[in-house]
Amino acid sequence: MLSSLWKKKVSLIVGIDIGSHSVKAVLLNQGNDGYILEALLEETMPRGAVIDREIQDIEAVGNVIAKIRKKITSSVTHAAAVSGQTVITKIIYMDVNLSEQELASQIEIEADSLIPYPLDEVSLDFESLDVNESDPSKINVLLSAARTESVEARVSALESGGFQTKVIDVESYAISRPYDLILSQLPDDAENKIVAMVDIGSVMTLFSVTEAGQHIYSRDQIFGGEQYTRSIVSYYNKTFEEAEFAKVSNDLPPNYTFEVLAPFHTVLVQQIRRAIQMFLTSSGKDKVDYLVISGGTASVEGVENLLTEELGIHTVIANPFKEMKKSDNIDMDKLESIAPKFMVAAGLALRSFSSWHI
Repeated sequence: MLSSLWKKKVSLIVGIDIGSHSVKAVLLNQGNDGYILEALLEETMPRGAVIDREIQDIEAVGNVIAKIRKKITSSVTHAAAVSGQTVITKIIYMDVNLSEQELASQIEIEADSLIPYPLDEVSLDFESLDVNESDPSKINVLLSAARTESVEARVSALESGGFQTKVIDVESYAISRPYDLILSQLPDDAENKIVAMVDIGSVMTLFSVTEAGQHIYSRDQIFGGEQYTRSIVSYYNKTFEEAEFAKVSNDLPPNYTFEVLAPFHTVLVQQIRRAIQMFLTSSGKDKVDYLVISGGTASVEGVENLLTEELGIHTVIANPFKEMKKSDNIDMDKLESIAPKFMVAAGLALRSFSSWHI
């Protein structure tokens, strides 16, 4: 059961985001005046070690994590990661009078009809949320299920890299958890509005929505910055690695704006517009009030203004560390530009200060 990893209160946890291009790690501490950014690290992942958020080579991933382990203070050995691509979350309704043990037994019975996999292939966990408004005799319960092989691969990779796994989280909740950290970047009324958080990775985009700070919706879609990289490869006859470097360093010909950037901008707007429309249709909401963009692709030139103008939604690029104190080893010159790609890792690191999974 994932509960053995999720429910135990722990000390400081390193949030480790295992991606297809790199592993990103964040370590947070807490002082009297708020959070302190203690460490922010990224190590390149060998190509093919992680595909579509699933680990293909545990040893290779473990070796990358070990590089991070050597740079993190030795007193912190606990780590958190997300569970991978195949995760199912559902809100179910249970009798409000059930004890925790009775709830666990009943949920396993319910899960058999809700989860489209044999129960012996999945890891389950649940959390009691609040009393159902429509029926006070029921309580809303969040059920989470992940493929056990995916969970075990991450546990093995973290342990191979020198960490003890204390949390395996759901990515959409990890993205939503730093919500309070980015509120200062949004207008004053955002606290009670509908905010869509869009994390654009190399091959996958996670669209997660909060309303008044509560997570209400999430959806994955296959789209990411690798599309932009492959356009650079195609137009300028570069290797994939050369194209990645050129993209990050802006070392591109003057005409790249028309040849690769504008077409990518067009597709990016289409993808986010489609995600918003699917959310509005399924939720019955009228609009999204604000957009928060994170992930490596957030640093692509012009994204913030593009989405604000094309979608008519006030958009900001996420910096979860903006209001934090920073330790002396943080490179302040680089932090602003790289902060958006650490959104998931920051959400995982925040698990140091919460005993439940949301």
